[in-house]
Amino acid sequence: MFTGPLEDRVAIAELNGTYADGVVRGDATTWASVWAEDARWDLMGHQTEGRNAIVAFWQQAMSGLEAVSFHCIPCMIAVEGNRATARVQTQEILKPKEGKARHVGGLYEDELRKIDGAWRFTSRTFRIIAEFGAEG
Repeated sequence: MFTGPLEDRVAIAELNGTYADGVVRGDATTWASVWAEDARWDLMGHQTEGRNAIVAFWQQAMSGLEAVSFHCIPCMIAVEGNRATARVQTQEILKPKEGKARHVGGLYEDELRKIDGAWRFTSRTFRIIAEFGAEG
């Protein structure tokens, strides 16, 4: 399930790390850097197109959170030339500014493209696999 050049697969795994780093630190510049200009993001059925619109939607969603712990594990990366597909499992603890914390396990299904020598997400589709409430 991991196919293609190792160098590209490592770069895609690191791209996920950059994504997670942006989430945990609430850093829109870091988080935006992983997306292609014409990317699509499907967050549990809410579809957004274009990097600027994706980042604006993410900033709005993050504004209601006090803290986020975000971990991701690539469980499949298949590289074919300058395109790739991947599946990434996630674990998140979301602490809202008001209300109880949530623990969410999810799955991203991704499409990527190498643009000017760097991998970027062109499509990410996220769905929740399991969710638990926690005392916050």
